[in-house]
Amino acid sequence: MLRKIFKTGNSMVVSLPREILEPLGVSDGSEVSVMLEDGKIVIRPMQQTVPGVDEEFARQLAEFIDEYRPALESLAK
Repeated sequence: MLRKIFKTGNSMVVSLPREILEPLGVSDGSEVSVMLEDGKIVIRPMQQTVPGVDEEFARQLAEFIDEYRPALESLAK
């Protein structure tokens, strides 16, 4: 898959397609690790696990919050 590097502000950016991000469970605002290994850029999702919390439940909750963030923020006021 060919992608272009472009400039945003003082940073260089590569856009990643949804079909790559979804299986990794990452979305806008997710933290990832970026490393250079053997001349290759490697991006890995950061797993933020909480002891005693099921990972699937945490993923579903994060998706719910992402989808309904504006409503939740409005209710929190």
